[in-house]
Amino acid sequence: MFRQTPIRTGAGIALIAGLAIHASRGGYFDREIVIEIAILAMLAISLDIVAGFGRMISLCHGAIFGLAAYGYGTAIVKFGLPPSTGLVIGIALAIAFGALVGAICAGTVGIFYIMATLAFGQIAYVLIFESRWLGGDDGMTGVRRMDLSLIGLNMRDSLTFALVCLAVLVLVYIAAAVVLRSSFGRTLSGIHANEARMRAVGINTRMHKTAAFAFSAALAGIAGVLKAQHTMFVSPELLFWTLSGEVLIIVILGGIGTLIGPAIGATLLVLLKHEVSHYTVYWHVVVGAVLILAVLAGGRGLFGEFEYRLARWRARRRARRGTGGAADA
Repeated sequence: MFRQTPIRTGAGIALIAGLAIHASRGGYFDREIVIEIAILAMLAISLDIVAGFGRMISLCHGAIFGLAAYGYGTAIVKFGLPPSTGLVIGIALAIAFGALVGAICAGTVGIFYIMATLAFGQIAYVLIFESRWLGGDDGMTGVRRMDLSLIGLNMRDSLTFALVCLAVLVLVYIAAAVVLRSSFGRTLSGIHANEARMRAVGINTRMHKTAAFAFSAALAGIAGVLKAQHTMFVSPELLFWTLSGEVLIIVILGGIGTLIGPAIGATLLVLLKHEVSHYTVYWHVVVGAVLILAVLAGGRGLFGEFEYRLARWRARRRARRGTGGAADA
């Protein structure tokens, strides 16, 4: 069951504050990095909900992300709708696709679930790639950002857009934490622990898994819509399975089932990619080595390993205090 511990809260506050300061004091490139981190972190949190708490390893979250971006872009470019309507359409498209995938794949487990979600993701990718109306492999240009001038926000300004993305990241995390702490979230954790037992007590596990996947898709859709606004361009690359694989790496690297760990993993991956690529084109090797070390350390990820070691240190302290008190008595 998910617990929002003080350590997780502190880590989240420190992460958001650090990124906000980096964006405020840095230049245009620094703000672009913060935006990239925020969007990837949202996508990683959405995947952690189903993978870390529902044991549903998905390789189609990149497709959900891309479909939301295309839904937003198509509404604006092809139909001339306002960005606010495009926002609703993009997220709704992500939820519909996520619910469809979740409902069909709910009866499978393990490698079969992974391959089924991969197949759905590739189907979506091919349909977008082959559609000349949507621009095919050339993508779609002319995507506009939302106009928030009524509340004093200029979304064309890189700093404003970066801070808005961080604010949305906070809201996404809070929404995920609230759902996971609810009775629905506890049921999902029970399905993760023993699905057969949950079915035996009368829980409709297929419905819960489908609903969890749809909620996860909604959060991924929010990230996709922000991605379309960030680049003001969408292409089939957003739907390719490699993006899903990259997000899965982020979740494992940060700590699957911790919720804040994936956000930390996204930050680390993006910073590694940009910093190491200054010195060598083989930055993937460095990222791979870090991932291997994280897995060999116990498979808990960086933040998960930190929590584990902190808990062990506290347990040893309590044990020593208990031994000392018994000796004094």
